[in-house]
Amino acid sequence: MTAPPPTPSGDPSAPTLTGKRVLVVFNPKSGRGDSELPEFVQLLREAGAEVTERELQKGTPMSDYVQDLESFTYLVGSGGDGTVSSLAYAARYRNVPMLAFPAGTANLIAQNLDLPTDAAGLVDVVRSGHSIRLDMGELEVKGELSGFCMLAGAGVDAVMIKDSEELKERFGAMAYVMSAMKHLNARKTTFHLTIDGQKREFEGIGVMLANFGMANYRLPITTDISPGDGQFTVILMKAGNLARLLPNLIDSVRVKLNLGDPMFGGNLETIEARTVTVDAAEPFPIQYDGELHDESTPFSARILPGAVEFLTQAKTEDVQT
Repeated sequence: MTAPPPTPSGDPSAPTLTGKRVLVVFNPKSGRGDSELPEFVQLLREAGAEVTERELQKGTPMSDYVQDLESFTYLVGSGGDGTVSSLAYAARYRNVPMLAFPAGTANLIAQNLDLPTDAAGLVDVVRSGHSIRLDMGELEVKGELSGFCMLAGAGVDAVMIKDSEELKERFGAMAYVMSAMKHLNARKTTFHLTIDGQKREFEGIGVMLANFGMANYRLPITTDISPGDGQFTVILMKAGNLARLLPNLIDSVRVKLNLGDPMFGGNLETIEARTVTVDAAEPFPIQYDGELHDESTPFSARILPGAVEFLTQAKTEDVQT
């Protein structure tokens, strides 16, 4: 009697994917078209999975790619954060665990889920089958609905993303840094908010509705953001310029590392909410998970509790700030 061949990871005891059906929906333009997706798909098949690949086509609604989703064991979304969140929204409440394959420029959703970046490591995540159920946001602008996993906002963050679009092809993630330097002295305006039915005004440079709470390198945007608590963290950016927000980042890191209480304040205010409407005295562009909306303010958003199951080796507490 011969022993069964080892799995691609080299561990004969690791679970195989025999009998599992995996749907891979991918954006060929994300990350300048360079990712480990082909190797990932090959390793899935070597592990016994039946893999169906669907390439995103311009003009085809995302819902068309997942019409038969219930016939699959797992869903894989390969692309940037916009691709991943749009696919997760199309698959919301369908109870098929999803892998956020990092093939974009920033891949903040994958970073928040603490996913590996190599093909073999991502196959191991699928092989384990471990998932956590998390919230999503639903954005509404002039009656049009979109979904987001990370955050949505209006103000300086959207302006920075708009200006970085032309630079991403040449400079990748550095495009965001270059745009931030350009907008250190962002223009302020008066924002008009309705937060869970309560009116609120403030003067500042932007509003963000955060579901996930970590930026690049898993640095916390601010404290106490949880993608599984059934509410947004609304971030009011009151600072006169971006540089004044750096002390708040230092505070967030200190709290996360248990180095003491916050030392700075006044530049940011956070409020928990389930529904939010945002308007501004001057029209501002709108962004959601790094995607620019065709329209400008106003917009509204609501939380979708437990809308998506993400495949990850992390626990729920590991994705909180």
